[in-house]
Amino acid sequence: MVYKQCFYRYYAPALGFLMFAVGVNSSEKDFFEAFKQPAAIFAGYVGQFFVKPVLGYLFGTIAVTLFGLPTAIGAGIMLVSCVSGAQLSSYATFLTDPALAPLSVVMTSLSTATAVFVTPFLSLLLIGKRLPVDVKGMISSITQIVVAPIAAGLLLNRFFPRICEAIRPFLPPLSVLVTACCVGAPLAINIHAVISPFGFSILLLIVAFHLSAFIAGYALTGLAFHRSLDVKALQRTLSYETGMQSSLLALALANRFFQDPLVSVPPAISTVMMSLMGFSLVMIWNKGKEKNMMKES
Repeated sequence: MVYKQCFYRYYAPALGFLMFAVGVNSSEKDFFEAFKQPAAIFAGYVGQFFVKPVLGYLFGTIAVTLFGLPTAIGAGIMLVSCVSGAQLSSYATFLTDPALAPLSVVMTSLSTATAVFVTPFLSLLLIGKRLPVDVKGMISSITQIVVAPIAAGLLLNRFFPRICEAIRPFLPPLSVLVTACCVGAPLAINIHAVISPFGFSILLLIVAFHLSAFIAGYALTGLAFHRSLDVKALQRTLSYETGMQSSLLALALANRFFQDPLVSVPPAISTVMMSLMGFSLVMIWNKGKEKNMMKES
């Protein structure tokens, strides 16, 4: 119980630190450029709140009809698909394609801001459960985790460039440590869900769900923006946006609004797998970029 309290207390500041690192390595011009790409922003929104819920409904139905799992498990998978994008997706984009990190921040912020209306609607549509969502709480969360840290980094970069130059060498190793904690802590806390009687089956379904979302985001972006100059970078960004969800929000909603505790098992496993899969893609794509650079040179 103490570990859970510590996790929920420090997880948001940890994400805030990662967003601060993005701000320090960006400028306000980068964000202005991001808003000049409305088609990409719209595509990210469609990935979050159309492609992902369709996949969630599909795998939730498969869980019940083919795997014979309880209806509550299917509802939990669908609930994961109804929430907004994960803030970690912006940091994943920053690690792979730094120039597109502001675009990812805009996408994630937009999906999070509108989730107060969209998530209850989707949950009612897919699960048949009306979920009241704390609007003030979500706005406060966006401000604390995304807006304020990035703004602080941008202002520091703008008015105190020497300080930024001094701290930049320390940000990468600290960010790696914080990211490891953000990925490892949910695994340690939710290990009971992974080793539950339904754990392995749910694990397979959650992995398939996220993998399908990553692939769909990448493939559909390639089809829609095949004429873009740097379509590969955009494909990677939208893959992160589609494949990485705010599973912690889904877990909180499951615990608060569903009587059956099994509903919370898929979000708990998703919290772990979403992070592991997202940052595995970061390593794979960065290695691919390094190989291409070596070939070109």
